[in-house]
Amino acid sequence: MGAGAGFAGDRLDPAIALAEHGRLDFLVFELLGERTVAAAQRRERETADTGFDPTLVERIRSVAGHCAANGTRIVTNGGAANPRAAAHAVAEAVRELDIDLPVAYVTGDDVLSIVNDEDPLTWETGHPASTADGELISANAYLGAEPIRRALDSGARIVITGRVADPSLYVGALAHYFDWDHSDADLIGRATVIGHLLECAGQVTGGYFADPVTKPVAGLARLGFPFADVDADARAVLSKLEGSGGEVTTRTCTEQLLYEVADPSAYITPDVIADFSHVSFEETGVDRVRVSGGTGTPRPSNLKVTLGYDSGWQGEGQLSYSGLRSKERAELAAAIVLERLDELYDVDPGSVFVEYIGMAAAFRGLAQVDDPAEVRLRIVGSAATRQEASIIGDEVEALYTNGPAGGGGAQKSVHSVVAVKSCSVDRSTIEEAVSVEFVDGSADEPANNDPADQSSAARRKGGTA
Repeated sequence: MGAGAGFAGDRLDPAIALAEHGRLDFLVFELLGERTVAAAQRRERETADTGFDPTLVERIRSVAGHCAANGTRIVTNGGAANPRAAAHAVAEAVRELDIDLPVAYVTGDDVLSIVNDEDPLTWETGHPASTADGELISANAYLGAEPIRRALDSGARIVITGRVADPSLYVGALAHYFDWDHSDADLIGRATVIGHLLECAGQVTGGYFADPVTKPVAGLARLGFPFADVDADARAVLSKLEGSGGEVTTRTCTEQLLYEVADPSAYITPDVIADFSHVSFEETGVDRVRVSGGTGTPRPSNLKVTLGYDSGWQGEGQLSYSGLRSKERAELAAAIVLERLDELYDVDPGSVFVEYIGMAAAFRGLAQVDDPAEVRLRIVGSAATRQEASIIGDEVEALYTNGPAGGGGAQKSVHSVVAVKSCSVDRSTIEEAVSVEFVDGSADEPANNDPADQSSAARRKGGTA
């Protein structure tokens, strides 16, 4: 199985290479972040039959021919807020290519009505979800591997979901292929290790790992995405296509194993509480790493839910100062803008954020740069309306001729803001609503009679994905 994407803005060419040359059983596109579904829900509210990842159709179109020729099935959470619309759009694109790849989609992660009824406490504040600032516009539960497995069992060649836990995209495909028992916590725990290693795509082949001094990685401009050869006991060897850039080593794998993990002994997913603490890596060749270990305990009774709130608008302006006294000129420019926002537009100073890029801004005051060669002023402010938010960038741009000497490279922008919080919901209230459907409307029914789709359990148990 291969990683086709690790986030919504990921590159396309490594996925095409994997689809063409990787001899894959499954190609997985992981496209959702914490805020992505909430933002997609907002798009869906504004324009019907949108709400899915805007890159999804092109991604599928670019690999569909290779996947059809090589017997590769596709799994993705690119359905975001509207898996049904995504499935119809993808099915139409595949039909236009005259390719037979039956498409199924998974629904049930949208739990806004449940959250509105139960008003659970948010993790961040401990207060009811209804008391947070802004209108609650979305609530999406992290589903697990089982509906993906059901879709593949029913004959789908492309499975499109909404919010599903990242490793579960891989676990569902493996559970289908090997006919696994989802209650086998150790087995699903090991499979979750594999899914977690692959979910961020290029991060396990050297992306987000590389440092030109301590960890040099060759060929980053042509970084290859990883694939894993997995057996029925959830043992795996990670690698990448020969000739592609990057590297697969124990170090890249170790960093990815710990990525976004608070407690390696209790990594909570909808499928299992996985234990990564005894995972080990062994380099068996160039760009080949064997993964072993990993266990698990039974899945949690609750599911995580991401809440999205409509939080108004944000306006931003940027301007650069360079040369002597660039720090002092940038600080004067900020003071001018803040004074005008307060006195002319009655903007609350507490809603405006100022940073000086080039003066250790990323350290938030924990480091000091006294005499920078250049500074880029960035001023960001929140507002209730788009028009009010636009004032921020307008005032920064006006510094060209109304502020300190030598300002240049002005940029301004306005965008809507979706704030995100989290809560938990009893999984029993959600699982009843989870369904798998093909784009023709039939639920849980095989979509074609291709013998390649109807591998027996015996074949799955004996093979390698």
